Amino acid sequence: MSNVIDFGRMSCPLPLGERDRVLLGHGSGGKMSAELIQNTFLPAWDNPVLSALEDQATLDLSSWVRQNGNQTPRLAFTTDSFVVQPLFFPGGDIGKLAVHGTVNDLAVGGAIPQFLSAAFILEEGLLIDDLRRIVASMRAACADAGIMLVTGDTKVVNRGKGDQIFITTSGIGWVPAGRTLSIHHARPGDRILISGTIGDHGVTIMSQREGIEFETVLKSDCAPLNGLTEAMLEACPQIRCMRDPTRGGVSSSLNELATASKVGIKLQESRLPIRREVRGACEMLGLDPLYVANEGKLIAVVPAEATDKVLDAMRRHPYGKDAAEIGTVVADHPDMVVLKSVIGGERVVTMLAGEQLPRIC
Repeated sequence: MSNVIDFGRMSCPLPLGERDRVLLGHGSGGKMSAELIQNTFLPAWDNPVLSALEDQATLDLSSWVRQNGNQTPRLAFTTDSFVVQPLFFPGGDIGKLAVHGTVNDLAVGGAIPQFLSAAFILEEGLLIDDLRRIVASMRAACADAGIMLVTGDTKVVNRGKGDQIFITTSGIGWVPAGRTLSIHHARPGDRILISGTIGDHGVTIMSQREGIEFETVLKSDCAPLNGLTEAMLEACPQIRCMRDPTRGGVSSSLNELATASKVGIKLQESRLPIRREVRGACEMLGLDPLYVANEGKLIAVVPAEATDKVLDAMRRHPYGKDAAEIGTVVADHPDMVVLKSVIGGERVVTMLAGEQLPRIC
């Protein structure tokens, strides 16, 4: 048996020339990785922190400290992963979703979003043009939200192992002194507000997968909510808490709130803002809009006396123009959410069991 290696029969695993798809070599940490970073990622986010290409982002907090009377900054920190299919859909794409989803997790906690990181898991064979389109969308979303992407990472997995692209983002924001929003703060008598129509994102994704067409174009509600939350908190600093009802929809967010605060919640079905197309699609497919994902809406719990003031502030903002009061926090049936139907009956709205729509965000 010969131990001689025939180098003439070996082929180079790194294709030469123009590359229009992601290859395993793009995840090698070598020349192809550097090429992808230089040609795709750095042009999108031209800031000195990211462009330094360090193994970490070193952030200067001095300006924030000066603006806040030399107080030690309180930081909010969040992380999330995004796996939506299809990657591009009316109203957004996986890149826009990743930025806005992280921004909103910070904003509903009362934080002012500042910095973002992004890690990309790319599947071999992903079109480079699609990746550039996603990155460009993320750049626009960062600009829209006023947040800076300062660090990131890229990995490549074998064809068939990654569903084209997964994105993981983390965000950091400042929390102004005196803000203590929490799902533990709801009190009987408080009002439940929502910033607009529910179920738009989930039904948009489902319609794209199943080829369902509507008389009008239905779009995802994907949007950054930090401007809206600031307007609401300016109108009423005493807002108890805010949540963004993404996976699991309005139902899951309200059930989590009721359990955390040891209160009951009573919803009015007649007050739920739902687009006709969304309601029709849900009825056809046997879905409940309360369980369908949203990506640009928030729920707020406010003291009863501040309801009109907060609603007015919400409706003056583009992302809150369809805001509505949908329910009340009650002392009865703690840990439970109850819906009063349009015909007068009541039913318990439980947490989502299982998965209605996989790969939704």
